Amino acid sequence: MDERVFGLHAVEALLEHDAARVHSLHVLDTRDDRRLLAIVARATERGVRTERASRGQLDRLASGGRHQGVVAICARPELASEQELKFRWPGFAAPQLVLALDGVTDPRNLGACLRCADACGVQAVLLPKRRSAPLSDVARKAASGAAETSFVVQVNLARTLAWLGQQGVWIVGTDADAETSYRDVDYRRPIALVLGGEEQGLRRLTREQCDQLVAIPMRGTVASLNVAVAAGVVLYEIDRQRDRSRASPLPR
Repeated sequence: MDERVFGLHAVEALLEHDAARVHSLHVLDTRDDRRLLAIVARATERGVRTERASRGQLDRLASGGRHQGVVAICARPELASEQELKFRWPGFAAPQLVLALDGVTDPRNLGACLRCADACGVQAVLLPKRRSAPLSDVARKAASGAAETSFVVQVNLARTLAWLGQQGVWIVGTDADAETSYRDVDYRRPIALVLGGEEQGLRRLTREQCDQLVAIPMRGTVASLNVAVAAGVVLYEIDRQRDRSRASPLPR
């Protein structure tokens, strides 16, 4: 089944990292700026057929999404499996960092989480086989290219978290009612950060696999943050701690 990837960042990343699955590239017939011409040149280098199209045609191809004058039609990739995660695990640099999303059903939130994960060096993003937004064109647009570079794995989440625990990974889940602040955790070891869906949070089986639950303190009237914002907050705290650790190694 084919899919549409649209938007400058997403199409650039697609052509750079996975051009083989692109069937054709459609670009706005009235746009000839340097950035779009560079995308066309890259597509030509990769042997991708390029066609000019009107704005109305691109609007239809992108189903009304904000395409920025470029839409790629390509084969839909399959997500990685639990077996592939286990195969690639020994090659992950230590301390490992995994992001698990439990029931994130909004594709824009999924895409934004992938963007945060890419920015913070997450090595694998885990999605449950049920109750998860698909890695659709909307999610890819929100990810701004990160969907093409991220290692996204479709798993039985509780089982995979249990396996990660056996590999020495500390499982940290976010929960608005947790007594521990996300800042009060040592993230300089292998970590799997688990965030729940937009409405229900972590499911019971997922929660039971967590070694620690943490909360993001809320100073105002709202009870919680958007899941993608929460992912960014905690991931950047993890990155901050690890960056300080790299700059000033702990005494032995």
